[in-house]
Amino acid sequence: MTQHGRKIAVIGLGYVGLPVAVALARSGAPVVGFDVNPRRIEELRSGHDHTREISEAELTSAPIVFSDDPADLRDSDFYIVTVPTPIDAARRPDMSAVLKASETVGKVLSAGDIVVYESTVYPGATEEECVPVLAALSGLTPSRDFTVGYSPERINPGDKAHRLDTIVKVVSAEDDRTLDIVAEVYGSVVTAGIHRAPSIRVAEAAKVIENTQRDLNIAFMNELSEIFGRMEIDTYDVLAAAGTKWNFLPFTPGLVGGHCISVDPYYLTHKAQMFGLHPEVILAGRRTNDNFGARIAQTCVRLLSSHGNRGHRVTVLGVTFKENVPDIRNSKVVDVVRELKNYGMDVTVADCLADPDEVRHEYGFDLVDEQAIGEADAVILAVPHDAYLARGWSFLHGRLPEGTGIVMDLKARLDRAAKPEWIQLWRP
Repeated sequence: MTQHGRKIAVIGLGYVGLPVAVALARSGAPVVGFDVNPRRIEELRSGHDHTREISEAELTSAPIVFSDDPADLRDSDFYIVTVPTPIDAARRPDMSAVLKASETVGKVLSAGDIVVYESTVYPGATEEECVPVLAALSGLTPSRDFTVGYSPERINPGDKAHRLDTIVKVVSAEDDRTLDIVAEVYGSVVTAGIHRAPSIRVAEAAKVIENTQRDLNIAFMNELSEIFGRMEIDTYDVLAAAGTKWNFLPFTPGLVGGHCISVDPYYLTHKAQMFGLHPEVILAGRRTNDNFGARIAQTCVRLLSSHGNRGHRVTVLGVTFKENVPDIRNSKVVDVVRELKNYGMDVTVADCLADPDEVRHEYGFDLVDEQAIGEADAVILAVPHDAYLARGWSFLHGRLPEGTGIVMDLKARLDRAAKPEWIQLWRP
């Protein structure tokens, strides 16, 4: 048993929850890892993590009780909620998962327990939305019988350098006693340090602006890439030159998808609009980034129609939301594919990491096995998985007619110096 003496339950075992559960279990704390998906529980019990965040060795060395039965949570006294908080079709916060998790915890909550939320929410949501659910389902009185805290997740999927223990952990709670316990629990596994926010709302606000800031900076890059494209100036050459200044921020153009950067700003704007405010800068950045996929497709069509090339076959490599992860949630590559099809293009999509069944279910099209990729007039390297980059130009030009063809490198990861002369290269 660790010094803090808490029995921990982690609710939601995705990119965020699983690393938290593993770290706390390896520190000596008793941990129950709970997820509503029985397939996920079965997978983890077998020592496999399809998200690739935790290795088999790490899983098997962490004494976690994996369960999809809420009854197994009852002996815990410190609950960490790490479920997704996406947006709906109208780009409004979808709190259904976090409220459902609150119901699950509320049914097993006992006097003296602490509930900490890590899911991204708008400022005020923990106390205004989640606490009433906990109280209603438990029959307990908030602040007297149980207390809550908030500690924003900072997991970066696929990043092996910035991990839970190496990132400063922001913690907050409704009172000083609870804050001390929350800081002690996380401090038992986080070596980078603990930052105590003065209130839950401050910690919630810090989380949403972290990714909103990134979103706005990428929107600026995407707008610059369109400007420089019209001028026939390579954007990355400009950024390399500007980046020699000590305070120039290293952002680049690109598709902005996934479940953080393209989602979190809407949580902040939702709350702002409740106060009668219209956050023009944030929403303008969102529009710019949401339109980037269509711009890529339109550029591809324009390149194909130039110089007498009337080809209409396009191969898109990569459909996950970022490189080297299998997660397809909110992938903006899909925007490129759909826009190309709207122009009548014959589109083939392949991805060496994505699950074909998930892609078919989520987006309604089939992935093609790499061995079955036919010849195309243009290849779009949409997601530069290491497996693609390792094979270099030979892998790409093998999918193009000899002596002609277009390659669009959406993240400028290919070596320009090694490009065959006959290939027309475009990058944002």
